[in-house]
Amino acid sequence: MGMFAMTSTEQEKFWEGKFGDDYVDRNSSHNTINHYSKILVNNRINIDSAIELGANIGINLDSLKCIFPRCKTFGIEINKKAFAILNKKHPSYHGSVYNFSTNEKYNLAFSNCVLIHQNPEKLNEFYSILYTLSNQYILINEYFSPSPVEINYRNNRDKLFKRDFAKELWEKYPNLNLIDYGFFWSKDTHTWGDDANWFLFKK
Repeated sequence: MGMFAMTSTEQEKFWEGKFGDDYVDRNSSHNTINHYSKILVNNRINIDSAIELGANIGINLDSLKCIFPRCKTFGIEINKKAFAILNKKHPSYHGSVYNFSTNEKYNLAFSNCVLIHQNPEKLNEFYSILYTLSNQYILINEYFSPSPVEINYRNNRDKLFKRDFAKELWEKYPNLNLIDYGFFWSKDTHTWGDDANWFLFKK
């Protein structure tokens, strides 16, 4: 496993740098247990292993460990400051998702508001990585738009893109079965976060 991040896109450089550092400070106290309980427990899904693409400091992996204490977790994170925290709690890789390589398969491969920050030209590769790393379930939780649109993100251009990621993933891998999908509402006091749509597939 690599020890130094190697960026491949403008968007990755953005997250590897100061903006990514500041994001760690802004989002260090959140909890997502209710999110993953709603998705996995409600669908009677049990997992023994999970990998998160763009894990940041590991909040989502922490939640999975609370729900499934014996679950083997792994995170991929490009920002050095976030990785330093993540790696203390979960086995992890410091670097670009696109440079990560392993023969390991996980019950669940997932991303949480990470696809929205990818270079659109790299999405097809990201979908392939998600698919390849999973031996059972794929979960994405992202901002939704029926057609691709770029959004100004904290006064930054070309750093946030909304689209129908699930549709693209499903068209690329039509053998996937859609288990469930839903919406996290920012006004819901049981789930912190932005308005986002989640989709759970099974291979």
